[in-house]
Amino acid sequence: MTRPILLLDIVGLTAPILEHMPRLSALARAGSQSSLGTVLPAVTCSVQSTILTGTMPSEHGIVGNGWYFRGLGDVYLWRQHNKLVAGEKVWETARRTKPDYRAANLGWWYAMGATTDVTVTPRPIYHADGRKSADAYVRPPSLHDDLETRFGEFPLFQYWGPTATIKSSQWLIDSTRYILEGGGTGGAVPDLTMTYLPHLDYDLQRFDPEGPEAAKAAAELDAALAPLLDQAERQGVTVVALAEYGLAAANKPIDVNRALRREGLLEVYVQQELEQLDPWTSRAFAVADHQIAHVYVDNPDDIPHVRSILEGLDGVAEVLDREQQAAYGLDHERAGELVAVAAPGAWFTYYFWLDDDKAPEYARGVDIHRKPGYDPAELFFNPADPLVKVKAAGNLVKKAVGLRYAMKAIPLDPTIVKGTHGRLPSGPADTPIILSSDPAFLAGEGDVVPATAVKSLILRAQGLG
Repeated sequence: MTRPILLLDIVGLTAPILEHMPRLSALARAGSQSSLGTVLPAVTCSVQSTILTGTMPSEHGIVGNGWYFRGLGDVYLWRQHNKLVAGEKVWETARRTKPDYRAANLGWWYAMGATTDVTVTPRPIYHADGRKSADAYVRPPSLHDDLETRFGEFPLFQYWGPTATIKSSQWLIDSTRYILEGGGTGGAVPDLTMTYLPHLDYDLQRFDPEGPEAAKAAAELDAALAPLLDQAERQGVTVVALAEYGLAAANKPIDVNRALRREGLLEVYVQQELEQLDPWTSRAFAVADHQIAHVYVDNPDDIPHVRSILEGLDGVAEVLDREQQAAYGLDHERAGELVAVAAPGAWFTYYFWLDDDKAPEYARGVDIHRKPGYDPAELFFNPADPLVKVKAAGNLVKKAVGLRYAMKAIPLDPTIVKGTHGRLPSGPADTPIILSSDPAFLAGEGDVVPATAVKSLILRAQGLG
């Protein structure tokens, strides 16, 4: 009989953070623990795809949380279709030996269309009048209403944005406990249950990752996790917990697109007096993704000039061409012709406008799918507007009565962001870890377990490798 595994993705889990999590620390002491050798870029979608396929971004194709879709001529972040990830996932490999192998995914990315037996992933309702409501995509379909009846609707607005709290992680923990009880699966406990817990990502970006807010967030998550860990122990479920990345202090935002625009390489177009990125005519532009920026260069003859601009930016540590990307397992056609890597403490903004009065409407809202790059300022209400929360509450009233509205609550000041990730770790403080309740799970793996090895470790532990 295959022993079930609960695979927890605890974002931002490092050895220093674990010190503030007594229940999880006790599990690690009784079991096993190592550092996780993450990949470049050390961001959610890339690392998760590496863990589940056992391959590098150059093979599975997930070069970041988003990229420039050349065939469509647009930048898209946070796509959800599993077909974007090339390669055989761990549960698919397991089924070659055990055809009835069952897998559940609660919150791991690229979940839609995946071959898991249970799928739960955030999926808002986009109404015809422009409103957005919280919801999730759930398979089997009957499980959707079952989870909502038990735990309420998925707390989307506490999952990301300035109101993000532990509520979203708690909902995922509660749902995981139900799945481990056989809920939604006809009473069967999945062989592999994967759960994503984002809570540490919030205050470790809002505040110093080594500050008191980080310690408080870790303790809060540990308390929420305790019942799940206790349940797994009672049921004989092996717990494996890991992080995609650790977070480090942020103190230097890099406006890479503004630099390219000032050199005449990035183009914009105008709608209602607001500027929009024009990827179709730009000679070069960047998709900023934390401490990595994929820079797309239309004409190969421009690459040396663009490289010189990037290398001249304060805070840029490396600029990788295709050959240099290969050394990091990042040389894929979806990657930029050049990839800029930030120095410790630095990170890339997506900003391309030169005057805040001309910033596109989405810049001041939480809009992860329209912004052509990652925006950690979405974790903050604008501190320069003393009435911002009152205005936000007023917009929620409009939403409740069915009126359209534009949320303008997010600041355009990147200096308020205090934590970041994406480059390879600089030391223990930003090195992710992997731990297990099973002392044998990491046996023989040494002090650092490559992210590419996690798939084989799961299969080995279940006698399927």
